[in-house]
Amino acid sequence: MTPSWWRAVPGVRAFSSYRREWLVKDLVAGIVLTTLLVPQGMAYAELAGLPPITGLYTTVLCLLGYALSGPSRILVLGPDSSLGPMIAATVLPLVAADGDPARAVALASMLALMVAGIMILSSVAKLGFVADLISKPTMIGYMNGLALTILIGQLPKLLGFKVEADDLIGEFTGFVAKLGEGATVPAAAAVGCGGIAVILVLQRFLPKVPAVLVMVVLAIAATTVFDLGARGVSLVGELPEGFPPFTVPDVRLADLSLLLGGALGIALVSLADTISNASAFAARQGQEVRGNQEMAAIGVANLAAGLFQGFPVSTSGSRTAVAERAGARSQLTGVVGAVIVVLMLVLVPGLFRDLPQPALAAVVITASLSLADIPAAVRLWRQRRTEFLLCCAAFAGVALIGVLAGIAVAVALSVLNVFRRAWWPYRTVLGRVPGLEGYHDVRSHAGAQLLPGLVVYRFDAPLVFANARTFREEIRRLAGAEPPPRWIVIAAEPMTDVDTTAADTLRELAETLEAQGVHLVFAELKDPVRHAIERYGLMRTLDARRFFPTVEAAVAAYRRRHPGADWTPGAEDGR
Repeated sequence: MTPSWWRAVPGVRAFSSYRREWLVKDLVAGIVLTTLLVPQGMAYAELAGLPPITGLYTTVLCLLGYALSGPSRILVLGPDSSLGPMIAATVLPLVAADGDPARAVALASMLALMVAGIMILSSVAKLGFVADLISKPTMIGYMNGLALTILIGQLPKLLGFKVEADDLIGEFTGFVAKLGEGATVPAAAAVGCGGIAVILVLQRFLPKVPAVLVMVVLAIAATTVFDLGARGVSLVGELPEGFPPFTVPDVRLADLSLLLGGALGIALVSLADTISNASAFAARQGQEVRGNQEMAAIGVANLAAGLFQGFPVSTSGSRTAVAERAGARSQLTGVVGAVIVVLMLVLVPGLFRDLPQPALAAVVITASLSLADIPAAVRLWRQRRTEFLLCCAAFAGVALIGVLAGIAVAVALSVLNVFRRAWWPYRTVLGRVPGLEGYHDVRSHAGAQLLPGLVVYRFDAPLVFANARTFREEIRRLAGAEPPPRWIVIAAEPMTDVDTTAADTLRELAETLEAQGVHLVFAELKDPVRHAIERYGLMRTLDARRFFPTVEAAVAAYRRRHPGADWTPGAEDGR
């Protein structure tokens, strides 16, 4: 009898509810998916600064790990173009000067284990909401910067030479210098540029054809026909035969603290990518997104990869889309893909021996183009300039100070943007508009009417330490008008909180206004907020009779106390 805890594993539950009619579709989808898994896995491993074979090891283990633990039926994981530069930026500075590949693999595997630990612990703590730390505008800027970084970094490889540099500007200037020196290998440039053309044309006009596979087959054929190796084109070479053993990465203790920053950044990007992809595909499949389960599953996938000489992985939107279009119905699709890759490694390890390196660069460059979203940046310019500036700042962070620092910049900008909106929220005076019910923004309605001696003021944010001074200065400005108002009514419906700092500000403000003969009145204050200010002891200063359920009730009370007041056209600022 199967233990209850075992039946709680998502993969086991999915197997128990598997339908026989799905089998053929999953097998076919798995075969189709493999045509993308192999070349992309190898290309993204090189993007991460690792041997191509590690991309295949990573692909196999993460697919099996997610099939066992993932809640989504068809989400496909694997090496990712957005993570490759982050892995390289974390690992390569720690590798010895001679560029020891074994050390690089060990560091990358430890990075995967650290990402796994972060994901699993975050899942237990139910921290899925941290994906919201990166706003859409900053993510657009980050991805555009990442796309440019990948493009510039791969151009030398595409043309058959190398550039040694530590940053984007150095890579670009080095590339231009080498180009000027005539370092381009014509045969390599032909393969690389031709590969890009083949992929883009097929994706545009024949989307059902596996464009990457077709390009890879053509590149290998070109190597055989034209003897590209003898023409200066670098080839992948013979891959190691078989499959790697279970391996605990051997790294120095001092390296762990240096890997941690990269692991946190990779975990955040992977989580944001996974939640967005899971949401998109779940909506089409009629499933619900389980954020915390997804985090745990990504953690298990990284754990499996890290223990078999792999590196950190994320969800792949492109590979998931291919699996979906091919008819995938369950995670068996990924398992089939993993099994085929293993069979290839065991039975035909020399299959990609003659694959030109520029062809892998073509795969990476076309993937980087899919990361960029220039139209979205243009749309931000048209719709909201402040968010466009955030997008540009995130782009500059990635391009100028690096991908790891860039993700920190993106998170910081997103948080600061939220803080800015709370610090300087929209605020306005409300008036009566003939023919419209209620009270409306005098800035939007030039004909709005005001009552002499009464100001209705709306502050569109919680009242907290960051904006209490702004609120106080605005109220003082309104109270200093000539003639001064008798009542300032706070339309408090948007005011969802008042913290202790703001409460002290309210106390001082109310006392100052009372001394001037101006009463501070509240309308539409939410019950939790009123209970909070009662706990703060503010009711000893604020008159309980000056709290009203609606703005209309406050205005009616004012007119009863001042029967001669009548509505008159007012200036835009309410004076």
